[in-house]
Amino acid sequence: MKNFINQPNLKTTDNRGALLTEQTNIKSIDLDILSTTELVSLFSTEDLIPQKAVANSISEIVIAIDLISKRMKSGGRLFYLGAGTSGRLGLLDAAECPPTFCSSPDLVQGILAGGTAAIENSSEGLEDIGSLGIDDLKARCFDGKDCLIGISAGGTTPYVRHALKYAKRINALVVSITCVPKDQINIECDVDIRLLTGPELLTGSTRLKAATATKMTLNIISTSVMIRLGKVYQNRMIDVSITNQKLLDRAIRILSEITNLKRKESLALLKKSNGSIKTAIVMHSLDINFEKANDILRKNNNNLREVIKFSKTKLPIRNH
Repeated sequence: MKNFINQPNLKTTDNRGALLTEQTNIKSIDLDILSTTELVSLFSTEDLIPQKAVANSISEIVIAIDLISKRMKSGGRLFYLGAGTSGRLGLLDAAECPPTFCSSPDLVQGILAGGTAAIENSSEGLEDIGSLGIDDLKARCFDGKDCLIGISAGGTTPYVRHALKYAKRINALVVSITCVPKDQINIECDVDIRLLTGPELLTGSTRLKAATATKMTLNIISTSVMIRLGKVYQNRMIDVSITNQKLLDRAIRILSEITNLKRKESLALLKKSNGSIKTAIVMHSLDINFEKANDILRKNNNNLREVIKFSKTKLPIRNH
């Protein structure tokens, strides 16, 4: 890691001490001398705050989900962009979408300042290069049909701010997630999500409460969007990607619960459907082959609920 303080032409910056994420938490003034039990108890209590922060932002999160879903139904993609912890959280959520929803890796993408190498090796210095955020979007062919969620706990990161301005300029959907109030930092965006988790127990360490609230919010957004895209039926992962024994077992159980088939029958049906739970359900409920089931799904936006309405078929659920 380069010594930042010794770089040539070092410039002083504005004092960020007034930002909510940089303030000192009076509950942890004696953090360094607390017993281990006191430490864990304090952290446990403070970690209830992110839940409240998310709950206080429900209206903005709802708007973001609905706007993102609309764009993605029209062919748009969803991008998370951030530096340091913020960027890693976006990268993590994006990486979890393909195995959970069998979505294309291109559909939801995470962009981290410094690329994937920055997952293990800190490259926080890159967050000061505003143009890099724009370059990283252009490298992904980001355009006006797409959606960008810029993540910056303190809201000051040039890498994120420049990317948000660029996305706004080309008429993409722009969502900002920060953990500071609007009167401290103004951000130009379509949806402004403020997760006010307050000062961290370890002053300025936003990988704690701020990161927890952010991860919760990303979970809610990506899962809700995938539900809107028809990748969930009831509360089941009907588009789960079967890539290991655990997921095979889950797929068999989902299919058995929805169709009342026994495990052996469900496995045989999954093989006929090329591992697609959704297609298998349609094949079974309408007594049709793989090709016809996929054709009906395509005509109904790959939405199982729509197919059920179309077929006037009620699928049984076995009670346990």
